[in-house]
Amino acid sequence: MKIATNSPFHLTYCTNIHPGESWVEVFDNLEKYIPELKSRLSPQAPFGIGLRLADIAAKQLLENDNLAKFQAWLNQEDLYVFTLNGFPYGGFHHQIVKDQVYVPDWSTQERLKYTLNLTKILAALLPEELDGGISTLPLSYKPWWGDDQATWDIVLKNSCFHIASVVAEMVRIQNYTGKLLHIDLEPEPDGLIENTAEVIDFYENWLLPIAGSYLAQKLNIEQSLAESKLLEHVRICYDTCHCSVEYEQPETVFTRLQSAGIKIGKIQISAAIQVKIPADVEQRRLIVERLQPFAESTYLHQVIERRSDDKLYHYPDLITALPYLEKSLAEEWRTHFHVPIFIRDYQILQSTQDDIVTILDLLQKNNACHHLEIETYTWDVLPSEMKIDVLTSIQREYEWVLKNFVSN
Repeated sequence: MKIATNSPFHLTYCTNIHPGESWVEVFDNLEKYIPELKSRLSPQAPFGIGLRLADIAAKQLLENDNLAKFQAWLNQEDLYVFTLNGFPYGGFHHQIVKDQVYVPDWSTQERLKYTLNLTKILAALLPEELDGGISTLPLSYKPWWGDDQATWDIVLKNSCFHIASVVAEMVRIQNYTGKLLHIDLEPEPDGLIENTAEVIDFYENWLLPIAGSYLAQKLNIEQSLAESKLLEHVRICYDTCHCSVEYEQPETVFTRLQSAGIKIGKIQISAAIQVKIPADVEQRRLIVERLQPFAESTYLHQVIERRSDDKLYHYPDLITALPYLEKSLAEEWRTHFHVPIFIRDYQILQSTQDDIVTILDLLQKNNACHHLEIETYTWDVLPSEMKIDVLTSIQREYEWVLKNFVSN
């Protein structure tokens, strides 16, 4: 939905909050939730969808006339799709996901084929006046590769070749239809690119020279033109939770990316858990007790602690981090757990909601990105005290964004 009639900003929520991997399950969820949300939030205007498709759902949607039927349903209900979530390839609910969310990574043919299917789907569904993005993983998962630089180089190089292949298809689509599509790499803690410095390093030392050379040969164009097409079609998905866990300041991120010529394709609006760590041992034990319900077994919940010298220390998951909190040298912990964005304080814990407010303010001054997607996919695994029914929770998140965007 447009945030205001004359506004360039489109707001949606990511349907990865709803369990379901097959196209039948995905469409059942869309029919169940989307028209009702539209009636509550945008009854007189078109309502956008942030569509998450697993590999199996994408393949099934491309079979027979399923895509045409889906487009007809969108038109009938006054709905449109402008962004896809192409990060999780397979199962994402009711099973142990953890680091398997990175499988297959960008070094593999499976990831390439999956993203090409998503590209075909988005090209068909995207309204002509909009650009469209596919958010995707930050290449791979760092802990898999350790300090083996030779293996890192292979993963990075193959990732560049595969990304360039998707860009070549996006260039072809734009030439044929006029529609601009982009891949939106999503940095997150322990991803192969997890912060702004690593994003810029990847673009400057890998994507532009290596993918640029490959794309130039594939399209028979000059290297400089290939690099400009990569900068147009490979963007960043700025997840506010992930950047907050990395202790990155939104204004600094925007400035550094823009200085490097890197565009933001999508802002995922999400909040992390943060907590100041007191010196008192009993208070620390109470924090451990309050964090324990968030140390669940489905998703990775990376923790980054900030110490008094501002150095950052990483833990791969909250469940493995908690035993260290009592004697930690940290002044603050931030945890990758997407909590409802309308909650600022939860018992003695807080969220990084303030960073979202800062982002909403920056966007109106900076014009860095027009696609906003609420992404609180953890509803199923939230502590029971934080849960309300899922439809009401999604509605409240929309209303919180709209209120804070307008007030800024």
